[in-house]
Amino acid sequence: MAFLDRSFYLEKPMPAFLFLMRHMGVTQGEAQKIVATGRLKVDGEVVTDSGKKIVGTITVKTFIPQPKGEMPIFTTRDFALFDKRSGTLVHPTTHRTPYSLLDEIRHLFGPEANAIHRIDMETSGLLLVGRHKKAEKTLKMIFEGRAVEKRYLAWVRGRIDTPFEVDAPLKQNTDFSSIKLKMFVHPEGKKALTRFEPITYDSLHDATLIRAIPYTGRQHQIRVHLFHVKHPILGDPIYGVPKEIAIKYLDKIITEEERLHYMGAERLLLHAQSLRFHYEGIHYRIESKFDFFGMKEKIVEKSKRFDGVFSSTIPCSRE
Repeated sequence: MAFLDRSFYLEKPMPAFLFLMRHMGVTQGEAQKIVATGRLKVDGEVVTDSGKKIVGTITVKTFIPQPKGEMPIFTTRDFALFDKRSGTLVHPTTHRTPYSLLDEIRHLFGPEANAIHRIDMETSGLLLVGRHKKAEKTLKMIFEGRAVEKRYLAWVRGRIDTPFEVDAPLKQNTDFSSIKLKMFVHPEGKKALTRFEPITYDSLHDATLIRAIPYTGRQHQIRVHLFHVKHPILGDPIYGVPKEIAIKYLDKIITEEERLHYMGAERLLLHAQSLRFHYEGIHYRIESKFDFFGMKEKIVEKSKRFDGVFSSTIPCSRE
């Protein structure tokens, strides 16, 4: 388990946040987060007020790295880059999450180390990590300032012959009663722009390997934009499959056969291939070492997979 209980005995009353700062070595903000997420207990009862004075047997659920030996492909004194595997979470989603890449990050670089950005669990590829708080703050500002060029690779349904851009605003879904999509194109959404460039087409699988360059950083941007132009990414369990199949995937009751038939691959075939950015006067261009072209072998042949929602002949907007 990544989160384990640490026990203390406090003889004199002390505000909860102050106890955490002194005994756990965290900032006041981090202490308040520990309380807000229900990780502090006194005599077995969860404390919900960080200013409340506590005394007695204290239990704090603490993140203790449980590494598996994953190593970064590039490291400096301030940051590192991991080539994340598909299926690995970047951060634990609950206190019961058995493993995430954060286990490796904190094990190698200490408790202040943190991921600068996020990529979906099933997306593979480059993840930038700040080794300390100062570097994390600087790198996040670079990302937020859109000064990082990110390039992805994806195997998509159908044939694409020419480059194109999708300029379609994205909005987060708040009504899951009729649709399971997390994000969708909507005129009231936030601006989202992505460029797509075809690399090669495989006729056996009716699939195109494309390069995707997002100019904005919306959640699920590449996946939604490709779904929007009727070329969803192969293996996508949400965008491009019947609603009932997406529900089975989210409920974790989908079978391996259903996944391969409806989604066309055992994983989302999206890969964070490269990152380009300037940091302290140095221009960095880092490429993933993963053979994503070889993932073509994981694609189910067109004749053996579900193709009832989208057709490769449906046109999309071109430049």
